[in-house]
Amino acid sequence: MIGILLVALGGALGSVLRFGVNIITYKFFDINFPWGTIFANLTGCFVIGLIWAILDTFDEPKNFKLFLITGLLGGFTTFSSFALENFNMFRAGEIKLVAANILISNIAGIFLVFVGYYLTRQTLQALK
Repeated sequence: MIGILLVALGGALGSVLRFGVNIITYKFFDINFPWGTIFANLTGCFVIGLIWAILDTFDEPKNFKLFLITGLLGGFTTFSSFALENFNMFRAGEIKLVAANILISNIAGIFLVFVGYYLTRQTLQALK
C-alpha cells in the first residue's frame, strides 16, 4: 500500500511540475510549438539517467525508485521511462529490440492518435 501512495504522491508532484514548465515555456515562447513538452521530456531523460546511475551504484530502497522514477518522473514525463528502457536494452546489446521499440512506439502511437481521433469524430457526428 505504501508503494501506491508513493507513486501517487510522486505522480501528482511530477504532473504539477510539468504543468508549471508548460506555463513558463508558453510565456517565453509565444509560438505554436511544444517547447514545454520537449523541455519536460529531455529534462526527464537527463534526470532519470542521473537517478539510474545512483541506483546502479548504491543499494537504494525500492520506495525511493517508486517515488522518484515511477511517480515523479512518470508524472513529469513518461518519455523518460521510454528512454531508460531503450538505454537498458542498448546496454544489453539488444539493438534490434531498441529499434523495434522506437519504431513501434512512435509510429503506432501517432497512428493510434489519428485512429482514436477519427473514430471519435465519426461517432460524435453520427450521434448528432
